Amino acid sequence: MSLLKVWEAPEKAVGRDDFDVSVRIPGESWMPLFVYEAKVDMHNVRQASMVFFEMEGTVEVRVESRKGPVHQAVIRPLSKQIPFKVEGAAVTFRLNEPCKLSIEVNGDRFGNLHLFANAPEDNPPKPDDPNVLFLKPAIHRMEDIQRLVDSPLPGGAAPEVIYFGPGMHYLEETIFRIPSGKTVYIAGGAILVGSLVCDHVHDVTIRGRGVLYLSDFHRFSAFRGVRIIHSHHITVEGIVLLDPPHYSIYIGKSEYIRIRNFKSFSTRGWSDGIDMMSSSHIEIEDVFLRTSDDCIAIYGSRWDYRGDSCCVRVTDSVLWADVAHALNIGGHGDHHRGDVIQDIEFRNIDILEHHEPQPNYWGAMNINCGDKNTVRNVTYEDIRVEDFELGQLVDIRVVWNEKYNPVPGNRIENVQFRNVTYNGKNENKNRIYGFDRERTVEGVIFTNLCINGEWILDAEQGNFDINEHAKGIQFRKEGREK
Repeated sequence: MSLLKVWEAPEKAVGRDDFDVSVRIPGESWMPLFVYEAKVDMHNVRQASMVFFEMEGTVEVRVESRKGPVHQAVIRPLSKQIPFKVEGAAVTFRLNEPCKLSIEVNGDRFGNLHLFANAPEDNPPKPDDPNVLFLKPAIHRMEDIQRLVDSPLPGGAAPEVIYFGPGMHYLEETIFRIPSGKTVYIAGGAILVGSLVCDHVHDVTIRGRGVLYLSDFHRFSAFRGVRIIHSHHITVEGIVLLDPPHYSIYIGKSEYIRIRNFKSFSTRGWSDGIDMMSSSHIEIEDVFLRTSDDCIAIYGSRWDYRGDSCCVRVTDSVLWADVAHALNIGGHGDHHRGDVIQDIEFRNIDILEHHEPQPNYWGAMNINCGDKNTVRNVTYEDIRVEDFELGQLVDIRVVWNEKYNPVPGNRIENVQFRNVTYNGKNENKNRIYGFDRERTVEGVIFTNLCINGEWILDAEQGNFDINEHAKGIQFRKEGREK
């Protein structure tokens, strides 16, 4: 049995007219989708397109370019191997499972269509549920929301869910500080203009099928999409974030954070995707991040957040770094005592882009250990890297970045790369550098590293540069087909 659900966009939603997009259950009528604007890239900000819907079973998709005939098309990640047909200006294909895709016609990666096929929501709240505070489209004053949250609903129950219904919602003070024990639900067809904050709270959920929108705020306003600080047991699930001035999700001194099926686009300097400082037990699953700085960064101490970071797991995701790294570890810490950043896992990830003009920040997969930090027990497994514009595949260094680090890092140890494939230019050397005899890199093992169809069995073959302060670097092959 197939299921398909779409939503009307609010009247003031910012759309694009590069594509007409429709979906249907095979044999049924086509359903048009609203095509949202998704700004991309910091170097030259451009307007890409984005659509989303819910599905189960099999659905058909039709993407028609309004710029004229399609001479060449690609659907990425390439690992999905989705067959498609081109007829005139239209690309058609079938989906048999939820996924996150980029449809690119005539070689255009910046005027592309991002398509998010979501699985059905798990027990979404309903506007008339007895514990739901339903908010109609409006300009919302936070004191009014707080008064309603503190007041019993007609049935006598306290509101547990703050439900932003379909339409445009504006937070008058921009920031919504969510109390403990509450769910903020952004419905499909809703756009919430503002920033969500979890500050010294616990058991908060942010979820839905709507859009969090920050594109109209100036870069130096530094608003984040979601800020989670000094908090625990927080969930972010299902929403789309458009163009935050700063990080998409910012995690500081927090633990037991789960981020699932989150989609984000950014175009400003320092508009990373998901960054965390001094935090632990972080689960990031099934996200799509197209960012103009690091997609995901894991640090020790920074700003008001002090301590180690550990137990971070990122799985089943698609990362697109228009600027900087897709995966970044270790740059910040407590330079007086040093932090430990450990037990990090990246599994089943597609990296679609890495573009960085500054060689010191190259590395689609990067560990740059500064500030007396120790980074250890890091695993990259089943990582598929597509051809990227500018950078290098791997950068593992104990560093002293004088722009950010008062002192060099301490050491990097026990880093495992397993079943990593890269198809693209491998012109810039992959660096593995210790800093000196005391501050070393030890125990980096590449198992089944495949570059442009070749198994890499030594450093020269993979274009690796390994200095005298890096030890125990191995390249090996185990039983696996290309």
